[in-house]
Amino acid sequence: MIAVLSLDKRLQSVVTISAFTAKGDLENLKSSLIAGLDSNLTINEIKEILIQLYAYTGFPRSLNAINTFISVLEARKSQGIEDVIGAEPETLPVDKSRFELGDEIQQTLIGAPASAPAFAFVPAIDVFLKEHLFADIFCRGVLDFQTRELVTIAALACLGGVSAQLRSHVRIGLNVGLSADQLTDLITVLSTAVGTTESNNLQDVINNM
Repeated sequence: MIAVLSLDKRLQSVVTISAFTAKGDLENLKSSLIAGLDSNLTINEIKEILIQLYAYTGFPRSLNAINTFISVLEARKSQGIEDVIGAEPETLPVDKSRFELGDEIQQTLIGAPASAPAFAFVPAIDVFLKEHLFADIFCRGVLDFQTRELVTIAALACLGGVSAQLRSHVRIGLNVGLSADQLTDLITVLSTAVGTTESNNLQDVINNM
C-alpha cells in the first residue's frame, strides 16, 4: 500500500530543498527546486527558504543554493516557463525595536521567555538571535512560522551533531502548529528522498523527547 502523506507536494519540496541546501548537494537541490516550482511554490517562497537556511547552515551553503536557484529560473525562462513571483517580504513594524520584536516572536515560537546559559555567558548571542534571526528573518512574512520550522527541522536533521537544536525546533514546530503526522511525513520524505542517516537523526530525536 502506498502511504498518503499529510505534507502535500509543495511542503515535500520545502523539505527536500532545505535538506539538499544543508547538505550542499546542488545537483539534487536543482531537481528539488524544479519540483517545488512545478508544485506551485512561488519564487519568493523559495527565496525565503534559502534566506532562512543561511541562519542555520551558513552563508556558503545558502549562497550556493541561491546561485543554483538563479540557474534554474534562467533555464525555465529560456524554455518559456514564467514562474509566479509571489508575495513580497514584509517590512518591520516601526512601533517596536528589533530586540523587542525579536523577543516577542521568540516567545511566540517557544511558548515562554527564552533563557539559556549561553545567553548569559555571551549576551551578544541573545541579541543576535532576537534582533537578527527572530526579527529580521522570521518577521519577513511570505512563509508562515510552521513552514519556517519545517525548513529548519529538515536542515538540522541533515547537519549532524546538532541534536539539541533539532530537539528544540521539533518542540517549536509542534508549538506553532506542525502535527505529529506531519513530522512523521517529514521523516518519510527524508528517508525516501535524502537518506536514512538524515531521517534517523530526526527519528532518534523524536523518540527521545
